[in-house]
Amino acid sequence: MSTPTVSCPALFIAAPASGQGKTTVTAGLARLLRNQGKVVRVFKTGPDYLDPQILAQASGQPVDQLDLWMAGEAYCRQRFYDAACEADLILVEGAMGLFDGEPSSADLAALFDIPLAVVMDVKGMAQTAAALVSGLVGFRDDIHIAGLIANACGSQRHRELIEGALPPTIPLLAAMPRDPALSLPERHLGLVQAAEIREDLEARFEAGAKALEAAGLLDALAALSPVTFTAPQEQLAAVKPLLEGHTIGVARDAAFSFVYQANLDLLEQMGATLRFFSPLTDSHLPECDALWLPGGYPELHAQTLADNGAMRSAIEAFYSVDKPILAECGGLLYCLETLTDYDDITHTMLGLLPGQGAMRGRRGCQGMQTAELPEGPVRGHAHHRSMAEGTLEPIGHGRRQRHPAPGEAIYRQKRLTATYLHLFFPNNPDAVARLFSASPAYCEPQHSEAFTHAAQ
Repeated sequence: MSTPTVSCPALFIAAPASGQGKTTVTAGLARLLRNQGKVVRVFKTGPDYLDPQILAQASGQPVDQLDLWMAGEAYCRQRFYDAACEADLILVEGAMGLFDGEPSSADLAALFDIPLAVVMDVKGMAQTAAALVSGLVGFRDDIHIAGLIANACGSQRHRELIEGALPPTIPLLAAMPRDPALSLPERHLGLVQAAEIREDLEARFEAGAKALEAAGLLDALAALSPVTFTAPQEQLAAVKPLLEGHTIGVARDAAFSFVYQANLDLLEQMGATLRFFSPLTDSHLPECDALWLPGGYPELHAQTLADNGAMRSAIEAFYSVDKPILAECGGLLYCLETLTDYDDITHTMLGLLPGQGAMRGRRGCQGMQTAELPEGPVRGHAHHRSMAEGTLEPIGHGRRQRHPAPGEAIYRQKRLTATYLHLFFPNNPDAVARLFSASPAYCEPQHSEAFTHAAQ
């Protein structure tokens, strides 16, 4: 039997570095095509939470994160194939610089033969922009760079200087004007969350769409040949109903929002019922068998969390009866005794675990790691600018992707598992099911065949 294929136009938005305007361009282009009645499926490279929120609002479609190490090639291939079956165009936003990371944006683009548009902030340069993009083109021979999108272009003359210096093989796809109304607001871990500034983002999306249309980017897109996407030769293993009959309470509000949609989808595919609640505004927990306290920005809402005594008491009572809780990054901070914010104000937290959390400026920890859990290994990543002191002895550490030093600590007390790591649940569904299972007897050390296969 032949492997199913489907063709769909696709463009990979990359850059020579972070901060060049990739999200601005991707969101503006998604909105432009959406306004024309097109179905645009957008993907984000790497373990990013904030950009997908922005891109989902711009495109009106769900946005999945794709990472070849964390999710695996078969997972990425299936997501692209499924999207191509329904979309008029697929957009992929890269991470950091084009060749940064292992795997990099270039690796993902090369594997699926997706043409690249290089976004470059050209403020303070002209012909040098042509030299830089020419260097990117020549660095590897397994990628196809369709052209340059010059961001923050100062004038028509500025555009002409850049375009005149480009070789014939590298067209100038578009020149975005230097306009503060087009840029997206930022915060210490990246972009501000979409839900906080929805109306403001709408104005920026529309402005970006008009700027890209005026710059002629639609003509460049029309010239692209469709990309052929192939379904995985080995179908992804059928998800087993390991959480059938289980209800999981998921914290979701402005303080706790770093959640992969793929994680929610997997829990539901395993039979779990999800009940969302807000530690900021709710006074009680939903009826549930397990809790998930994901990452987010608890430091920005620490006083509100501290003042919500009813919710703190409800979570403490849930913990006391030995029900499973997963706390990731911001969720870990919430479980400690105190949290000191950027203004050096200390707030009382849940106190389920000994320790004090504190924000620590712009330097932080990040990187891909495997969480070595008793239930089985699960791949994920860390990205935080806080520290936890006075904690209990960890039961283990994350295993770093490319470094022998121990990664993030993993704490366990009763059925509470807490770590700075953000787990990607589809990497090892069996281990995740054990983690959330209401039965302690189900929580025995295991090694998932799915994980072993993915790691090979």
